[in-house]
Amino acid sequence: MTANPMAWVEAFLNHLLVQRNCSRHTIDAYRTDLTQLCEFLELAIPTFAQEGWTAVRAEDLRSFQGYLHERGYSSTSIARKLASVRSLFQYLVTQEVLDHNPARGLESPRVKRNLPPTLSVEEIDRLLAAPEAVDGPKGLRDQAILELLYATGMRVGELAALTVEDVDLERNVVRCRGKGDKEREIPIHETAARKVWQYLHHGRPKLQNQRRPTRALFLNYRGAPLTRQGIWLIIRTYARMAGIATRVTPHVLRHSVATHLLRRGANLREVQELLGHATLSTTQQYTQVANEHLREVYDNTHPRA
Repeated sequence: MTANPMAWVEAFLNHLLVQRNCSRHTIDAYRTDLTQLCEFLELAIPTFAQEGWTAVRAEDLRSFQGYLHERGYSSTSIARKLASVRSLFQYLVTQEVLDHNPARGLESPRVKRNLPPTLSVEEIDRLLAAPEAVDGPKGLRDQAILELLYATGMRVGELAALTVEDVDLERNVVRCRGKGDKEREIPIHETAARKVWQYLHHGRPKLQNQRRPTRALFLNYRGAPLTRQGIWLIIRTYARMAGIATRVTPHVLRHSVATHLLRRGANLREVQELLGHATLSTTQQYTQVANEHLREVYDNTHPRA
């Protein structure tokens, strides 16, 4: 292959897509980060365009890290970009483009992990009740959306991708496809199942566009599949109606599901499976929220506290 640096970047991105089954969103993020790296190296290394990645030294990558700091990127953004850089150079070594890895000693800045925001159970109750004030198929649809999100902890993209066939109301389960196109089956409680049934039988038929049929579960007023952005807007609208001060997003609902389950004794691995996390460490962040709640309850109720 040519020494053209971007040609190797594209080969690496194709490797992520085909061999590692990364999502398009992940691929786009890697492309942005590595394009920025190439643009920096073209200015920092006069021979980079001709020699390609063999011209890069460890000090060049440290200079890139300093450049990101000077540009005002957050620690989280810098850590992500450097992770992209390390992955690329590891790939170049495996492809024998390089005989050593100049990114091996590249350390990411320490990232402070903020606790995810959550809603209280009382706020959730108000949010789920808000669509009951809306008549017609839209109200039925929105009740089903909110109940399903809180029942399952699904990502907004997973919810938007659901089809009618993904819902099994005889067994009260929903099948969804998560990151890396991995499919999982999620149980839903009786209330959520009832709201979905009401929408399917009395709401969705009135939203359908007979000239443009679709099997998407949730439809907009034109009969087309509801988008992720549309679901975001629905949640924000009902959060305002419910008088919730917290900025409510689909991910806040996802955080709330995990936290509420753990507070009530759910097993960490069970919550991991429910949410579709690839690693247990991702799920463990919610234990911090649950432990903070335990501390608050302890301080407020223990006779000697």
